[in-house]
Amino acid sequence: MVNPLTPQQEAALVAAIRQAEVTTSGEIRVHFEDTCPTPEPLDRAAQIFAQLNMQETAERNGVLFYVAWETRQFAIVGDAGINSAVPDDFWETTKEIVLENFRTHKFVLGLERGIQMVGEQLQRYFPYNAHTDQNELDDSISFGDATPPRI
Repeated sequence: MVNPLTPQQEAALVAAIRQAEVTTSGEIRVHFEDTCPTPEPLDRAAQIFAQLNMQETAERNGVLFYVAWETRQFAIVGDAGINSAVPDDFWETTKEIVLENFRTHKFVLGLERGIQMVGEQLQRYFPYNAHTDQNELDDSISFGDATPPRI
């Protein structure tokens, strides 16, 4: 897969992830691939979530933003802990904010806004604890066939 982001765009997304994670024990990742190999991007996002070992966070509060770049497909998936905490319409509302920006070709801005929204919810339900929290997952953007980077 060719990285569709410029170095500046990639750095902006990593910065948005780090900013969102400052006040929470939650973990956010972004994954890009060319095309979605499953009929539903949410199913593929769940597969990537598992491949990146995002279910291994202590509080089950990982969130993955999945983008199939060439086919323009998008999904957000959250682990059991965050799913049980956020309002029922949270994922759909967040997805719509991201897609609204995608429609006007503001891809990075859309992801940044979605990441910010997720970070706010993670902060609310999973606040940062300076004594116990650590960055459990790599903040870098992943591409193509997901192999989990270790930090």
